[in-house]
Amino acid sequence: MDIPFLGSEALAANTLTPYALRSRFTPLYPNVYLPAGTAMTAPLRARAAWLWSRRRGVVAGRSAAALHGAKWVDGRSAAQILWQNRHPPTGLETWSDAYRDDEVAVADGVRFTTPARTALDIARRYRFDDAVAAIDALARATRLNPADVATLANRHCGARGIRKARRVLQLVDPGAESPRETWLRLLLIRAGFPRPTTQIPVNSEFGVLAAVLDMGWEHLKIGVDYDGDHHRTSRKTFNNDIRRAEIIARQGWIHLRFTVEDTEGGIVHRVRAAFARRT
Repeated sequence: MDIPFLGSEALAANTLTPYALRSRFTPLYPNVYLPAGTAMTAPLRARAAWLWSRRRGVVAGRSAAALHGAKWVDGRSAAQILWQNRHPPTGLETWSDAYRDDEVAVADGVRFTTPARTALDIARRYRFDDAVAAIDALARATRLNPADVATLANRHCGARGIRKARRVLQLVDPGAESPRETWLRLLLIRAGFPRPTTQIPVNSEFGVLAAVLDMGWEHLKIGVDYDGDHHRTSRKTFNNDIRRAEIIARQGWIHLRFTVEDTEGGIVHRVRAAFARRT
C-alpha cells in the first residue's frame, strides 16, 4: 500500500477493513490516511495534499520545492497546492492561480510545479526574506535557470506580486547552504556592502583546498562564515575549525565568523572594520 493513501480506495479494494482503517491509521486530511505514528515530512505532506485533491491538483510553493529536493522545508507547515477549492482542510492551502502544462512536472504520478514556476510562486507569495531563502534552497537542489523564471514572470505579468517577485529573484544565490546564510547575505547587502560571492575556495600553501568560505569578497580577501550549532556541539567540527582558521589566516584573509548570538549591528560593525583595514 502506498503511503499516504485514500481510505475510500483501500476500503473499496478490500485492502483494509473499516476497523483496521480506524485503529491503525490516522487521517491527515479528509479521506487521506497515514499509519499511526508516522513522522511527518514536507514531501509526505505534499503527496497527501495531492491525493486529497483526488489527484487533480498541482502541488506548489514550498511543497513543490520539497518534492524537488529542497532542504529546510518544515513538514509541520501547511501543504500548498494549485486547486479550485476555497475551503481546504486544516494544514492545507489552496491557490486558484492559472498555470500552463509546461509549468507542471510529474514524478511517481504526482503533479507538481516545475522549479521555475515554483520559484515564481514563492517569490510572489512569501515574505521577501523568506522567499529569497526558500528559492536559494530550491536553486541549490535543482538546476534552476533564472532565465526560465524571468520568462514565466513575463508570461504572468498581470499576476499579483510579480513586481516584488522580480526583486526577490535578483537576490537569489544557490551558494547559500542554510536560511541563516541567506539572512546574513541579505543583511550585508542592505548595509551597503557589495554583494558578496558565495562558496569561496581557499587553498593552503601547498595548493590543496583547505576551506570553503560561506561568502566574502575575494579581491579584498575578506571572508565571512555563519557557524551553526554543530560548530559548537561537535568536538570534531570544533577541532577542524581551529586548523581551518589557521590556514585561512596564513593565506592573508580577514576571516569573520558569526553565530546566532551576534546582533545585526555587531555584524555590520565588524565587517565595516574589516573593509576599513583593507581599503
